[in-house]
Amino acid sequence: MSFLRFLHPARWFTVGVRRRPTGWLAYVVTPLAVALAIYVIVAATVLIIAPWALVAVFLCGIIAIAFLTVGATPHADPESPSALDYGLALASVATGLFFLYKSSEIVDRIALLSPLSGWDIAFGILMVLLTLEITRRTTGAGLTAVVLIFIAYNFFGHRLSGVLQHGYIDYLHFIDIMVYTTDGIMGLPARVAATYAFMFVLFGVVLYFAKGADFFFDVAAAISGGRPGGPAKVAVVSSGLFGMISGSPTADVVTTGSVTIPAMKRLGYSGAVAGAVEAAASTGGSIMPPVMGSAAFLMAEYTGIEYRDIAVAALLPALLYYVCVYSQVHFRAVKLGLAGLAPQDIPKLSAALRKGVLFIVPLAVLTGALLYGYTPTMVAIFGTVAVIVVSWLRRDTRLGPADLWNALAETTFRMVPVAGATAAAGLVIAGITMTGLAAKFAHVVYAVTYANSFLTLALGAALTLVLGCGMPTPSAYILAAVLMGPLMTQLGVDLLAGHMFLLYFAVMSAVTPPVAVAAYAAASIAEDNPMTIAMHAVKLALAAFVVPFVFVFGPELLLRGALWRTAITFTTAAIALILLAAAIERYDKWCDTLSTRLLLAAGALLMVTPDLRLTAIGTGIALSALCITALRARAAARR
Repeated sequence: MSFLRFLHPARWFTVGVRRRPTGWLAYVVTPLAVALAIYVIVAATVLIIAPWALVAVFLCGIIAIAFLTVGATPHADPESPSALDYGLALASVATGLFFLYKSSEIVDRIALLSPLSGWDIAFGILMVLLTLEITRRTTGAGLTAVVLIFIAYNFFGHRLSGVLQHGYIDYLHFIDIMVYTTDGIMGLPARVAATYAFMFVLFGVVLYFAKGADFFFDVAAAISGGRPGGPAKVAVVSSGLFGMISGSPTADVVTTGSVTIPAMKRLGYSGAVAGAVEAAASTGGSIMPPVMGSAAFLMAEYTGIEYRDIAVAALLPALLYYVCVYSQVHFRAVKLGLAGLAPQDIPKLSAALRKGVLFIVPLAVLTGALLYGYTPTMVAIFGTVAVIVVSWLRRDTRLGPADLWNALAETTFRMVPVAGATAAAGLVIAGITMTGLAAKFAHVVYAVTYANSFLTLALGAALTLVLGCGMPTPSAYILAAVLMGPLMTQLGVDLLAGHMFLLYFAVMSAVTPPVAVAAYAAASIAEDNPMTIAMHAVKLALAAFVVPFVFVFGPELLLRGALWRTAITFTTAAIALILLAAAIERYDKWCDTLSTRLLLAAGALLMVTPDLRLTAIGTGIALSALCITALRARAAARR
């Protein structure tokens, strides 16, 4: 039995215990977290700092905080760090101070030509080790194992034969590229974490401290609380609204789920289903504009596509995602006869809007700045300032110095796992670049798929899901983009559509076992098995597995092409997903037997395609399933 427990996936994918500093430790860690947040804000608005120096100071600072706020194991002391934690935190600070002292020299040096000193090598090795350890603590062994495999390939790949062989790489070459260039740990993923991602998380946190989440919940309750399965529909709508500005599935689950999950359980939903509804709805926040999630910022930086264009293109697919989730919730509630909220628990829409309409202003500022063409960092700053300004218009939402202090600290704490994951992703990307693995991988894929677009997309989806099973969304996306992105472009897949495709499947790591961070967050509230929650959530999130294929083969869904084609594609896809939801939930009024359910599902899948001929065929099949069910119901009524 002990051996079986040793092999259990949870042992390998579980992260260290999370701590919130209290007592005297809080007086040390919290000011450090606030100082780091101020550093990021000042670097984004006032100072001009070389990218390498900006990221080096940010990473070393946040890694130091991480060692004090994340234990080495799930069974570590949840209240106070160990001596090892303090030692690693001090090592991180020392590394950051060394990098800050040498930053001007490092920025101006020529990689692989300018020699590294003994201290450079020592602190470079230390930085790699610190990154590996904080990755293990914050994201689990899945991503850490991937990083170690790539490191081993860097050092020993020259001994392989065939297409995977590469030239010899010694440890000086490795440290030089991995630490002292913007291709490795201080590369693109960590730079995004230190700029775009941090600023948008700050916007969401400040809005939360100003009680903006209450406004979104009240609006959702007023719109859908009285309908069948009211609390579940409130969860979908409120999570979608709050997800528009948080971009974080975990934060969304904790914020809205603390209210919606207990309400769903009181109504009759099991803990697993209630948690799944909240997890699936919250995960959609990572693909819902205008904020989306950190992986979307990586996509903008990696592809060179304006974030504004990504956010605009993401709108219709995100709406389809929520159409599918909402439909499944509706059909299940009707089938089970679940009522809505009690009338006294449903706020008036007019009262909700009157009380919280001010929070529409920051959202409008955010969207306007985005459409006007400002950088994502400046967009987030404008939105944050707008929240602070409008919060002062009401006494109960007013943000004081203490609130802002806590918001800055909270933002840094929320960035801890993101920073660890992005630093580790930089290690892998640099390894892929040094060894030329991307081109070799493309050669292997060509041999498997025979350059067939659909097979290549299916393989890319599978690869991204597998990566997502062992790592967070940003890491899964950027690795899939490095490996599959160039191949998709060679096959003629549109750059935006291809990377949006990979982004969708990476986002599903939030609910896909065994990582499923959104499911774990929901499990703590629902008091149920996180893996069971994740399985239900995957079913609810079915649209995220279907819609990406639609917008790759029919980019009209990304608002590219004729407007009439966009309208037809979106309308038929929405109807198809509603029919598919009915088939999945076994809604007897539309499909009363297994054969009609299969017929309805088949018709819906054909309808969702952008090909008008297949849509027509699918419409006929779906209508036949509906007609057969209706005729049987009429015949039964006559008897």
